[in-house]
Amino acid sequence: MSETSITPPDGDAAIGTPAWARDFEAAGFRRGCARTDELTFQYVETGPASGPLALCLHGFPDSPWAYRHLLPALARAGYRAVAPFMRGYAPSGIPADGDFSTRALARDANALHQALGGGSDAVLIGHDWAAFATYGALASEPERWRCAVIGSVPHFNVFAQIAFSYAQIKRSFYFWFFQMAASTDLVAAHDLAFIEGLWRDWSPAYDPTPELGHAKDCLRDPAHLRAAMGYYRDLFDAARFGGPEWAAEQAAVLGRPVPHRTLYLHGMRDGCIALDEAGATAMRGVLGPGSVVERLEGVGHFFWVEDPVGINARVLRFLAEA
Repeated sequence: MSETSITPPDGDAAIGTPAWARDFEAAGFRRGCARTDELTFQYVETGPASGPLALCLHGFPDSPWAYRHLLPALARAGYRAVAPFMRGYAPSGIPADGDFSTRALARDANALHQALGGGSDAVLIGHDWAAFATYGALASEPERWRCAVIGSVPHFNVFAQIAFSYAQIKRSFYFWFFQMAASTDLVAAHDLAFIEGLWRDWSPAYDPTPELGHAKDCLRDPAHLRAAMGYYRDLFDAARFGGPEWAAEQAAVLGRPVPHRTLYLHGMRDGCIALDEAGATAMRGVLGPGSVVERLEGVGHFFWVEDPVGINARVLRFLAEA
């Protein structure tokens, strides 16, 4: 049975506020610990405890700090806005069975909904890897969620149409690089300089300095870095990728259309995944009635922090109309 606690994890009272939480607490966020059947998730939140749940899930290489602008905006709109550290990202737990499949990510979103006491009025917001978690969670247990906001990674059926162009293969080099055992040490080298490189490539007009400390803190421990890279090693496992068993597994989790009204956002300067107008049109075909797909001028992959005022306004307008 899933449960939740909105108090600090056991032992924190004796040792004081942990380092990861200081900036969040200084910004006015509460912190808590949600325990599902599989894992313990640390999270930050703001807004009324009685408000509808807005669950905000981050991607790679990122942290809940990226939602520091959106969470207060959601709270002012009456939501209980919660941003957990994803599976394997410090200080959340690492699964003992090493499961980083898309199926596990989708389960996490729905299990967090249950653990946090969400109702059918809950909103799911997912970015990057959490986009896959969101697609899977919405399709598998649609009754939990009222609507969704998804960013920077298109639906699996659309991504399959663009993933193997020469230009996109170059952008996605790290999918395949991460299959090498040596890549873990190479990513960790020079204070995770590889992580900074991805941020700068993916949002080329943005100085990522305010984000890098929190993103790196999630990955500094070698076990947590291996966990975050495990997402890629599972989905893009060279021995299974593209085979019939792999295809059936991904279709079951990610291949179904999303039944909910959804706002999908994608930066036009995204150096990670390029989505042209044809891709945007295809996205409209896999999302629920009344969905909105926007290609955003002037921003890249990490649009939440590149244009927080504009993005927050789009999200709040969509939620008010959904």
